[in-house]
Amino acid sequence: MIKNNTKPSALKPTVIIEGKFIRFARLGSWEYVERNNCCGIVIIVPITDEGQVILIEQYRIPVGKNVIEFPAGLVNDIDPKKKESILSAARRELIEETGYRAGKMTKIMDGPVSSGFTSDIATILMATGLHKVASGGGDPTESIAVHAVAYKKVDTWLSQKQKKGCLVDPKIYAGLYWLKKYNGLN
Repeated sequence: MIKNNTKPSALKPTVIIEGKFIRFARLGSWEYVERNNCCGIVIIVPITDEGQVILIEQYRIPVGKNVIEFPAGLVNDIDPKKKESILSAARRELIEETGYRAGKMTKIMDGPVSSGFTSDIATILMATGLHKVASGGGDPTESIAVHAVAYKKVDTWLSQKQKKGCLVDPKIYAGLYWLKKYNGLN
């Protein structure tokens, strides 16, 4: 275990095994996962001018269930030779997954996805001024359902989805907090 007084920069991680998209690493006695196919993660918290929260639902193999999430994706995963920005990745992922284009993207924060398991840091952005420009549903390897849910009914809707067997990503609740804080929603 790395002690609080150990300088992490003095230690180098050991790669235990590396796959096409992730590697399993060890630093001291701590084992964790890191991505080797991108330079960041974006999570988009979209809301329409009419007060509908845009959520996605997709089957997630690691948990074996459909999961309700905010649209999200990897930065610079399509062509690592190009230097895709966080903002352009967020705009691309929002259209790809939901079919909506944002008039405005506002950065909310950066933070760890699961700090005890992965080195991933996600940038969370709020998308407003939405316009439907495509069908969404993800890229050819994905099967994403898009849901537009009234902010005032989203808690009930999420409870109903859970009763039907879906899992709800906990980041949904953080996103709902930010929507309320930045948009004056009740």
